[in-house]
Amino acid sequence: MDFLRRLFGGQRQHGPPDNGLHLYVRCSRCGALVHVRVHLYNDLAVDYDDNENVSGYWLRKEIMDSRCFRLMYADITFDRNRREIQRSIEGGEFISAEEYGRLSQEANGRKQETG
Repeated sequence: MDFLRRLFGGQRQHGPPDNGLHLYVRCSRCGALVHVRVHLYNDLAVDYDDNENVSGYWLRKEIMDSRCFRLMYADITFDRNRREIQRSIEGGEFISAEEYGRLSQEANGRKQETG
């Protein structure tokens, strides 16, 4: 495909901005890791003030892992510009993208050693 693009002078297309919030979660019961992508323009609910103006946004996300199938509940509030203000979670804990990557690699390494 790159050959045709170069032949006809097309430029390599870079995708549109992600417009997503990536959540990395570890289940507090079984330790399973979950990655969830939230679309900031489609998945958030609008919060209105007394004058029916948009005062912010909120999200209640149900997250299920693939090991013990226990539901975790993430609650996140955002300002009017969709910037995160506060987050909390029940049944699990938020972890960083780096920690998620490291723990995923460790888990995959253990699977390869035993299987």
